[in-house]
Amino acid sequence: MQKILFVINTMGRAGAEVALLELFRKLDKKEYDISLYVLMGQGEMIHQIPPHVKVRNTAFNSSSVLAEEGRWNLLKTVVKAFFKNGKYIKKCGYIVSNLLPMMKNRKIQKDKLLWRVVSDGTPRFEEEFDLSVAWLEGGSAYYVSDWVKAKKKVAFIHIDYKKAGYTRKMDRGCWNHFDRIFTVSEDARNKFLEVYPEHQDKVMVFPNIINQEYIRSRAKEPGGFSDNYGGIRILTVGRLVYQKGYDVAIKAMKRLKDLGYQVRWYVLGEGEQRKNLEKKIEALGLENDFLLLGTVENPYPYYAQSDLYVHAVRFEGQGIAVLEAQTLGCPVIVSDFCSSREQIENGKYGISCEFTPESIAFCIERLLKDEGLRKKLGQMALVKEVPKGQEKIFSELFE
Repeated sequence: MQKILFVINTMGRAGAEVALLELFRKLDKKEYDISLYVLMGQGEMIHQIPPHVKVRNTAFNSSSVLAEEGRWNLLKTVVKAFFKNGKYIKKCGYIVSNLLPMMKNRKIQKDKLLWRVVSDGTPRFEEEFDLSVAWLEGGSAYYVSDWVKAKKKVAFIHIDYKKAGYTRKMDRGCWNHFDRIFTVSEDARNKFLEVYPEHQDKVMVFPNIINQEYIRSRAKEPGGFSDNYGGIRILTVGRLVYQKGYDVAIKAMKRLKDLGYQVRWYVLGEGEQRKNLEKKIEALGLENDFLLLGTVENPYPYYAQSDLYVHAVRFEGQGIAVLEAQTLGCPVIVSDFCSSREQIENGKYGISCEFTPESIAFCIERLLKDEGLRKKLGQMALVKEVPKGQEKIFSELFE
């Protein structure tokens, strides 16, 4: 039986975590002895880990990583990591050297600065594994690269690496230590290779896994909207963070309301941008029109009850929420981010917009006016199949 250690940054409610849970269910528990280590030791999805997966954290906090209390807990973990394993001057030097370029570009990304601190200050395993998997870029990739003993190491990239803010200086050669690097889409592969062209031969595509039968079954459970709204419902699912572009979506909604459309936009998700977004919503008088509903355990009834799904983000590797929306027959509008063209296949399963309030509003208006097109896109999405059999790649790694 092959011993595999998966490492992930957190187990918060997000697309990469959903995909990991589905992979765990797919991997043969008779063939693999599977362990999971959560770098930050936190996340509300920990309770969904299948019983055959051994969680290696000695302590775990199941609070949300997106709620205010959860973010304070994450900060405490970072502080503890800084003072563990020594080398304080080296840690400070790393932070300062990477902070200066961020300040120059006027875009400070705290998580990117601190992943090395967390990785270097996290407990380590003495045992050797047959395979170690860094499920996310950043902390988990650094940890597996530097501190895990394994016969083989692989990593997964779930984002547009170039736009996400990582740099070669920040990574400190970590990708040299991996035997395989998987990206969730062909576009994500190309973006990563723009930064690391020397790894051309070991970067492969491994699309996210979702369980369409499970999603459709859960969509039939009680839940969903409770406001008895009679107009058009627009849905977006995702964390309330800068990457997801809700500030631009709010402006698009303002344009639609000014044009007189009877629409209401709902967002399922939580995050650090909540207060800023609430201020923008209030300033534009959209308190009853653009609703931040927070996170829910089962989002699928909301998809099924929506008239339109909009996924307008600044950057992404592959939108799990887009796949879920399509599985439930939602007509989809996506911004032109990495892999979005693959997901809608040139208008077959959705339409694309530019990442501007004007373009987002225009595309929504187009589907509001053309009910026939809206229904056609939903029907096509409903029969779209997602890639299957990705778990077989793991058996090939041991050959």
